[in-house]
Amino acid sequence: MRFDDRFLEELKARLRPSDVIGRTVKLKRQGREYVGLSPFSKERSPSFFVNDDKGFFHDFSSGKHGDIISFLQETERLSFVEAVQRLAGEAGMQLPAEDPQSAEREAKKQGLTDWMDLSQKWFAANLRRSVGKAAREYLEKRGLPEDQWERFGLGYAPNDREGLKNALIQRGAKPGDLVEAGMLISPDSGGAPYDRFRDRLMFPILDARGRIVSFGGRAMNPDDRAKYLNGPESPLFHKGATLYGLPEARRILGAESRGEQGIIVVEGYMDVIACQRAGLPAVAPMGTALTEEQMERLWRVSAEPVLCFDGDAAGLRAAYRSIERSLPLLKSGRSFRFALLDAGQDPDDILRDKGAPALRQALSNVRPFIEVLFRREAEAEPLDTPERKAGLKGRLRQAASAIQDKDLAEQYRRDLFERFDALFPRQSQQQQFQPQQGGRPGPGGRWRGPPPKLGQTTEGAQAMHALFRSIEPVAAALAHGAVDDPERMDDHLEAIARHGFGDPGLDGLAQELVRLRFSGQSLDSAAIRRHLAHSGHDALMHEVEKAAAKSGAPFLAADKPLGEARIRWSQAFDALTRVAALEQALASAKSDAHKAFDNSAFTLVKAERDALRRAIKTGTIWEDAASS
Repeated sequence: MRFDDRFLEELKARLRPSDVIGRTVKLKRQGREYVGLSPFSKERSPSFFVNDDKGFFHDFSSGKHGDIISFLQETERLSFVEAVQRLAGEAGMQLPAEDPQSAEREAKKQGLTDWMDLSQKWFAANLRRSVGKAAREYLEKRGLPEDQWERFGLGYAPNDREGLKNALIQRGAKPGDLVEAGMLISPDSGGAPYDRFRDRLMFPILDARGRIVSFGGRAMNPDDRAKYLNGPESPLFHKGATLYGLPEARRILGAESRGEQGIIVVEGYMDVIACQRAGLPAVAPMGTALTEEQMERLWRVSAEPVLCFDGDAAGLRAAYRSIERSLPLLKSGRSFRFALLDAGQDPDDILRDKGAPALRQALSNVRPFIEVLFRREAEAEPLDTPERKAGLKGRLRQAASAIQDKDLAEQYRRDLFERFDALFPRQSQQQQFQPQQGGRPGPGGRWRGPPPKLGQTTEGAQAMHALFRSIEPVAAALAHGAVDDPERMDDHLEAIARHGFGDPGLDGLAQELVRLRFSGQSLDSAAIRRHLAHSGHDALMHEVEKAAAKSGAPFLAADKPLGEARIRWSQAFDALTRVAALEQALASAKSDAHKAFDNSAFTLVKAERDALRRAIKTGTIWEDAASS
């Protein structure tokens, strides 16, 4: 009986190696692995390791290594079919029906596999012949020495329409079989099949069991329309389920007795080779975005594979596409991390320019999935208005809800919203105007006194609204007029910086407006309003506009000439600053008690102060300012 790869991979995915092997070997958890005494040799110190994430066991005392099927074959002397049958019963999987057609298909696939092996040998021989000179020079330029060519099965397909075809036919191959395997192309218009790969550096593509199932070829001619060309779908090769370099990557992982290195996904053949030469377990998809099948295969090897991309715009777009496809599949213990390299650099460049240690260092700087997900949503559009901020929050909620694991989706939602709150600290009115007992508003409208305790959010909000309602209409009118026509502040900037607009609740707004005018930016009213909204003053400005509407300030009238409006605004502001000066004089007189002072002068100053206060309160200040 024969079993196809998908059946075997599903079987191994359903059973944990520690459960199967743990029935024979007493295992003890050690980090992310299980350790026990070797079942293959006598030993006193445990050197037998089982890794569920990677799906294999490794025995350092005997050198044996394999999966749950080979473990049963070794320990119970079962045949491959017997081991699969027993494990299928444990996993609740029905064995595939053994029919003549299935057996015939398996025999056919084995025959195609044999021709793939012969093709690789022919390509490898050509790389070392005179015809492969350009390919050898290319590899030397890429810093790949000759002693590494055999390790990665590299070869060269000559620029000959029937070179491989004739070589294999001489060995007994049928052209139809070679077309089915993807090595020849049969013209749609009829005629004799011809070689698919010509004048290309050849990379064999292996399945998870180490069998050659297809090839990838890099064009040596820079004018070739397709720089890289993969073999087509075939009975051997399913592009969406195959990862280039997987068998070697698993060997590297298996050689790590205690390592926590996850498998790394890069973009190209040469990048995979560069990483594996540096001792990093790397693979690559077949020139497209990762498929769901490829992701499942990665998670059988590592709990958190690392997706490596260039740090430029194109690399980020590729990272974001991976996020979109993988979000629904995330589960506890099954995610991705990201390594974003410097723009314009790929692993092969780093290895050639800086060496293996630099490459290992670059790929160790990884970022968690949620961080790159948040960056994707935050960069989707500018966040300069309340509507766009709300849009970001909606996108974050939608991203979390795409995760099918409900518990994980809730954790993502909480974490994403925490990052949202950190991006926009609530240095807003609710925080600024939460009084404690005995507190009072200070500069910038913040209450002096201890910060609010947890559970006082409602009271803080009530205090905030009460303070908004208490904004003096005249002060609100001055602030409103300053935002409407920023130039009217220019002759009073130092006074505004000292006294604000006559209401403590507007001090923070006044300081921000002064800062903007001193910054040298030529901002009109609309630009200033956008800036204030973005910096957390939008709610305050709403209250300012409501209070100013009650003031009766003539300079806010739409039909008032600009020159007259500026004069009236300046007169009103001067009146307010006069109140502040009188307040300071009275305070100094009271505190300077050891000196004699003129009671009549004090009384006059106080009377002027009180009259101005009444004018401000009643709105007659506009009449006084007009007559001054």
